[in-house]
Amino acid sequence: MVGILEDKDRIFTNLYGLHDWGLEGAKKRGCWNGTKDILDAGRDWIIDNMKNSGLRGRGGAGFGTGLKWSFMPKEVKDGRPHYLVVNADESEPGTCKDREIMRHDPHLLIEGCLIASRAMLAHACYIYIRGEYVREREVLEAAIKQAYEAKLIGKNNIHGWDFDLYVHHGAGAYICGEETALLESLEGKKGQPRLKPPFPAGAGLYGMPTTVNNVESIAVAGTILRRGASWFAGFGRPNNTGTKLFCVSGHVNTPCNVEEAMSIPFRQLIEDHCGGIRGGWGNLKAVIPGGSSVPMIPAEQCEDLPMDFDALRALRSGLGTAAVIVMDKDTDLVRAIARLSYFYKHESCGQCTPCREGTGWMWRVMERMVTGEADPKEIDTLLDVTTQVEGHTICALGDAAAWPIQGLFRHFRHEVEDRIASYRSGRLHVQGAKLIAAE
Repeated sequence: MVGILEDKDRIFTNLYGLHDWGLEGAKKRGCWNGTKDILDAGRDWIIDNMKNSGLRGRGGAGFGTGLKWSFMPKEVKDGRPHYLVVNADESEPGTCKDREIMRHDPHLLIEGCLIASRAMLAHACYIYIRGEYVREREVLEAAIKQAYEAKLIGKNNIHGWDFDLYVHHGAGAYICGEETALLESLEGKKGQPRLKPPFPAGAGLYGMPTTVNNVESIAVAGTILRRGASWFAGFGRPNNTGTKLFCVSGHVNTPCNVEEAMSIPFRQLIEDHCGGIRGGWGNLKAVIPGGSSVPMIPAEQCEDLPMDFDALRALRSGLGTAAVIVMDKDTDLVRAIARLSYFYKHESCGQCTPCREGTGWMWRVMERMVTGEADPKEIDTLLDVTTQVEGHTICALGDAAAWPIQGLFRHFRHEVEDRIASYRSGRLHVQGAKLIAAE
């Protein structure tokens, strides 16, 4: 089944904050209903149902959630504690979905943390929240206090699984969205990614077995297990199942966050929920479909495009966090990608030489591409450098810096070539930060 999702099938029924975010409001919407029965069903039942639901991680990578949970040791050995860590460091440019969950439906996340922790034999969970999310942290902490007071979590709670939940407020570093850098930061160290292996399931937080999951991945768990794996698997295409939060920004008439069925056609998503493209469908130029780190795709590939992991991978892009950035024909794509290049240069932790040196070099070249003050031969040199950065760093920040540039030249190389030619012929010159056409 693909869009439009009916209200009865929505998981996040208070996405827009129209109702009470507190415990009583959450219970009226179905949260905390039958939670003890889910926990009593045991670890294997929970994990099997999460696998059968087809839920793939909503943080960007799209790895099977149930499968990831199953990597945790099946028993506690030598008294070593297990941990669940929730990645709420939502720092990907264009992404704004998890913040709505935390400030409008926080009890779905809290309940999901309890259920996931039971599946992983964890008695403690840490939510690592982005430094800039102050209001979200305040609401989340208030909701956690409500859950403790109602004995829904904590020691000797009514569900029979001792469970403590902690919120850790980060300092606003993009790199801490990478799971091992997040763990380093949580331990009080500099947020730099770790070499893998060992993977977190073997040696994570404080060297103990740990699973790191995105907010949305955890928040949907309770509803999936209440309503059944087959219900969730009934949405979207095979291997791309369930409902998904899409955050659409850019040149649409009504930017929004919306929960929809996976695999909804891009045009339907834009026209039914966002009021269409600014200036009409024919004014669409390009789309970044999954947050700033995935390559852009041109308008001609968007007409019947299913918005899911596999369809976008086939176009050499990705669904990522489903942060859809729409750009119309007035957009200076070269300047837009140069701006993203600056972001990744600025946010590199500096640990890996290709990323530390390469991101700055790519940004400087992109700045000259913006004005046309470049040599045509530098285009291929720049693309070659992106391949030297991509795949040669400890974490995926190097890939994230390379892919937007690759997407630009894959589909819009002619625009850069024309700009360079115009500058070299004197038809274009730079005045301050502006490009001025010669009279």
